Amino acid sequence: MKPKIAFIGTGGTLSSLGAHSLDFVDYSLSGKRLNADEIVANVPELQLYADIVPVSFRGLASFDIAWPEWCELVGLCETLVEEHADLSGIVIGHGTSTMEETAYVLNLTLTIDVPVVLVGAQRPFDSLSSDGPINLVNAVRVALCAEARNMGVLVVLNDAIHAAREVTKGSTLRLHAFQSPDSGPLGCVDGDRVSFYRRPLRRHYPRTEFDMAASDSMPRVDIVYAYPGSDGTAIQAFLQAGAKGIVSAGFAPGHPGSLEDRILQEASDAGVIVVQASRAQEGRVPEGRRLLEGKALSADNLNPEKARLLLALALSQGYDAQEIRRIFATY
Repeated sequence: MKPKIAFIGTGGTLSSLGAHSLDFVDYSLSGKRLNADEIVANVPELQLYADIVPVSFRGLASFDIAWPEWCELVGLCETLVEEHADLSGIVIGHGTSTMEETAYVLNLTLTIDVPVVLVGAQRPFDSLSSDGPINLVNAVRVALCAEARNMGVLVVLNDAIHAAREVTKGSTLRLHAFQSPDSGPLGCVDGDRVSFYRRPLRRHYPRTEFDMAASDSMPRVDIVYAYPGSDGTAIQAFLQAGAKGIVSAGFAPGHPGSLEDRILQEASDAGVIVVQASRAQEGRVPEGRRLLEGKALSADNLNPEKARLLLALALSQGYDAQEIRRIFATY
């Protein structure tokens, strides 16, 4: 008897059909997508490894996925484990634009104990040399691995296995787009075997302190990007819109512009939590005197988009600045 894997299809390039086999750019304009059942039916190689339970979520571009959809995905994953006692793992087909954000949210909020793997594609399903089918097969193979348990949410593309906390999309169109800049992938998927070489150390599901089930919205947290001449106008607009937290994507190794710095300190004095990240691809933001005196918190080595998610979840728990400092050192 083969193991059972649930495949949740949320849309994205993996499900998209282009106008022709060389439509690598405008395929989303066709409006044609395969649902989860159709994707599974068109990749018969999946049956070599597992019985696949296709589950259609929605046909979405990934940039249309946010807190409400993440809450639904968390609930769906939990329900699937309840309904299928023999489920070996869950694979989620997802658009690549926000795959890293969805992976990290699930990594922080799921309570199930089966492997969860996100997978996508850089080229539409019916294009010449589409990477979607082989990425999906490899994701299922990873989800079946005993070593994948207790690794947190995983992301699999282009034969590489990445940790949700560390992975980011580093290229617009290339097949090697997904990378883990500071630490590298956890392992790889080859024709003969799945190989893991390290484990994530930061805390992840199923033993976290966050709960998305209570609400379909989160406290407003915005990202402000530093650039030469940035004057804080964006920060003031975010504060007027009700931001409870601000992530500053500063000059490396983690500095806002001078005018921005003053406004951020004023915001911090008023009770807004400010987290300092870097716009660089690699490295942590050190907790030097400037941060401590300005009451900003370090994002560690999280990129700005993931720092935003972690800050929003921490604020949803009602945590103060000291607790949020602990959160960024833990997750």
